[in-house]
Order: sequence, then C-alpha cells, then structure tokens
Amino acid sequence: MKTDKYSPYLAFSRDTWSELRDAVQLPLSEDELLRLRGMNDRVSLAEVRDIYLPLSRLLNLYIKAKQRRNRVLDQFLGKEPHHVPYVISLAGSVAVGKSTTARILQALLERWPQHPRVALVTTDGFLYPNAVLEQRGLMQKKGFPQSYDIRRLVQFVSDIKSGKPRVTAPVYSHLVYDIVPEQEAVVEQPDIVIIEGLNVLQSGMDYPHEPHRVFVSDFVDFSIFVDADERLLKTWYVERFLKLRSGAFTNPDSYFHHYAQLSEEEAVAVASRIWQEINYKNLKQNILPTRDRAELILTKGKDHEVEQVWLKK
Repeated sequence: MKTDKYSPYLAFSRDTWSELRDAVQLPLSEDELLRLRGMNDRVSLAEVRDIYLPLSRLLNLYIKAKQRRNRVLDQFLGKEPHHVPYVISLAGSVAVGKSTTARILQALLERWPQHPRVALVTTDGFLYPNAVLEQRGLMQKKGFPQSYDIRRLVQFVSDIKSGKPRVTAPVYSHLVYDIVPEQEAVVEQPDIVIIEGLNVLQSGMDYPHEPHRVFVSDFVDFSIFVDADERLLKTWYVERFLKLRSGAFTNPDSYFHHYAQLSEEEAVAVASRIWQEINYKNLKQNILPTRDRAELILTKGKDHEVEQVWLKK
C-alpha cells in the first residue's frame, strides 16, 4: 500500500489489495462467472478472487456499520426500526466494463448472510425516449447529461433511500436502442441497490439546464469508478463494435442492423468515428471529471485486468 499524506486516496497494488480478502472463500463457479461476463470482458475467477472479494468484504463492513448507525438513530429518536437500503453507485466510461463489475458485485454481495437482497439498476432506463431526443436534436448526445430525465432519476433514487416499499424504473433496450414502452423494472425494499451508469457520480452542477440542486450522488452511500487509459477504452469499444456487428446487429430488429453489412475495415472506421465524436467527448467533458468524487477507483490495464485500487481515506 502506498500512502501519500497529501493525497485523499490510499493506493493498493493488485497483490496488496488481494491480501485484504482475509481468507474469504470464492463463492462463484466458472459457469456462474461466464453468465456474468459482458461481451468484451475476459474477467477470470482469479480477478474475482483478487479484486472483487476484498471489495465485497469492505462493502460488507461498511454496510454493517451503516445499519448500526441507523439503529442508533432510531433509538435516539424513539422510533421503530425502519428499512433503509444501502446504495452503491458505479460509474465509468463506455466499454470499460461497468455492467460486468456491477453484476459480479451483486452476485458476491447477495451471498453475504446479512444482505441477501441486492438490486441492480442501470441509469440507461432514464434516458429520454428517442422521439424526445430527436425532437430536441440530442440523438448524437445520448449519454450526455442533457439526454437524461434527471428529475425522474433523482426521484427514483430518493424513493429507494426513503424506504418506499415499491419503486419502479423505465426499461431500456440496447437492441432497439430505446426505452421500452409500458415495461418497468420493479425494486421492492432490497438490502442493497447498485446503480450503474455513466452519470451516477455527477452532481447538480453538471446539469445547469436543470433548476434542482440534488442528484443521485446525494443519496449514495458508497461510490465506485472503473477507470482505464483512453487508448485502451477506444480499443475495447472498437472490439465490442466488431463483435456486435457479427452478433446482435444481424438481428433485423436491431437499431444498428445496417452496420451488419459493413466490412471489417469499414466497421473499424465507423466505430472509431463514433468513439471520437460522441463517446470520447462525453468521457472528457462529463465522465472523467467525476472520477475523483468516487470512494474507490478500480484502474484497469490490458485484458481488462484491474492493476491498481484507490481507496479514499
């Protein structure tokens, strides 16, 4: 562990961080991990053991401490104990592997006896429908702050944190690239909620077009940022695009079906242009500036392996 008294973070190498799992046994099998992996992720059981087991142990300790605090507060106020979910946010660039990280954390955390109910929600469901984005000229700004129904997202997280028995969220389809009408995800008083998305570390100041001054980050108990070098991110994005071109894009119902006919050279050129004109701009302007707000930063190297962990003091 490296300690700089002038840094707000403690820096851990992979090996040093791995030792902090404190003999916690790996609860996942290879088959279970295969179902959790994203399309372009190559995360291994060794990665889960070395990186995510220590993180799940740390989170378990934090959650137990927060539950004790809530009991003390209820006792002080003379109130009956009430259920307050622990909220974890997970941010990072497109193609960095946020979704896989979120699914692995969900699988590990729900195996701890104190909190078996772990919900996972993505902020994609709070994007405005394509019809609204087209009307506002924002289709090329999907994922940018102005493309989200931020009031609805904030209300959703506020309702969860207040202990509301049943909270619903819109559902987004990556196949049709749009909100699915009349479908909703239901969250019913889980012990933990993991909220994954590009924008979960942003605050009210990142949304100058909105008059409110609260955001998801105001309701979060622990925040994580998955980081990687910009060159790696572009490579991973292009690789994922090529796999989609020969996979999901071949479905006639896919919004991007027209890309399935591209040659590999053409597909690389298109993916590189989309990365440069949309995702890279969003990364530099809106996502990367929020990194140092996170309680913990996972820094990935090649092959998607986490090489360093930064934990806020």
